[in-house]
Amino acid sequence: MTYLVTGGCGFVGSNIAAQLIERGERLVILDNMSREGATQNLEWLRSLGEFEFVRGDVREHTDVIQVVEKAEPSVIFHLAGQVAMTTSMQDPQRDFAINVLGTFNLLESVRCTCPQAAIVYSSSNKVYGNLAGVKLEEETLRYSAANFPNGIDESAPLDFQTPYGCSKGAADQYMLDYARVFDLNTVVFRHSTIFGGRQFATFDQGWVGWFCRQAVEVQRDPQRQPFTISGNGKQVRDLLFVDDCVACYFAAANKIGEVRGQAFNIGGGMGNSSSLLELFHILDKELDIQLKYTRLPWRHSDQKFFVADNSKAEAMLNWKPRTSKHDGILKTIAWARRTT
Repeated sequence: MTYLVTGGCGFVGSNIAAQLIERGERLVILDNMSREGATQNLEWLRSLGEFEFVRGDVREHTDVIQVVEKAEPSVIFHLAGQVAMTTSMQDPQRDFAINVLGTFNLLESVRCTCPQAAIVYSSSNKVYGNLAGVKLEEETLRYSAANFPNGIDESAPLDFQTPYGCSKGAADQYMLDYARVFDLNTVVFRHSTIFGGRQFATFDQGWVGWFCRQAVEVQRDPQRQPFTISGNGKQVRDLLFVDDCVACYFAAANKIGEVRGQAFNIGGGMGNSSSLLELFHILDKELDIQLKYTRLPWRHSDQKFFVADNSKAEAMLNWKPRTSKHDGILKTIAWARRTT
């Protein structure tokens, strides 16, 4: 089998690629190397073994169809994308071109050259917008949703908001429609928070890794200036460690005949949920520090609560997270120490 990973030098893409290299699979990576940390991840992957790297951009149809025609992949993990809501607000056209046009270019290339290939697409919980049906209760350290005790399942209504929500949502729907109309073997994962090694987190993307990095810097310099957070810190996400995320992608590829045309909410689940403030408590305790921060206004359309109900994935993919949020945070602290 041949695997194609778009965005294979990014966070999740490089972790998937590493497992494929270790398994001795034929691997092709397509990446334009624009993401922070891509160069370091490519060097790391090359230290693990052999694969084919193609420097190309999913926005360019020629780049995409050439690599698909040549590789003739059996499985495509589509991770290439613009990943930050804040960036989409600053440059909506770029966000659209990468997430929507890039995905469309991939789908058309597969339809025309290798329609039997499995495609697993990395979508986002942002396709659900502000989740108006969720009744929030404000607690001391977090928001809770009593009417969704197991989290949000796939029956939640789509409600695209912000350019990022619109672009990921459009690509999400193109993926599902190409399964209906053209019989492509597509699967959509609507992700919550993914974290772990090989993520070069930034202020606007990868919040667990970013705050682990702030904590490591505070431990080294207790007099360091406070960092900033948006909102009151009680917003909640479920934390999915990257190794568990990778396992889910392989599970979908292995069961593509049963799950094609399906969308799945994929996250750490309620047991691995955390607010920013709860994460800070863990970091304070583990590093024996006291984090200090200042508050900025809420980000536009920032969900105050999203936790994925993984029931559908458990039933159809025989998958569930294995890594606890605490163990994952400890591993992410170790990664932050190596890269900060």
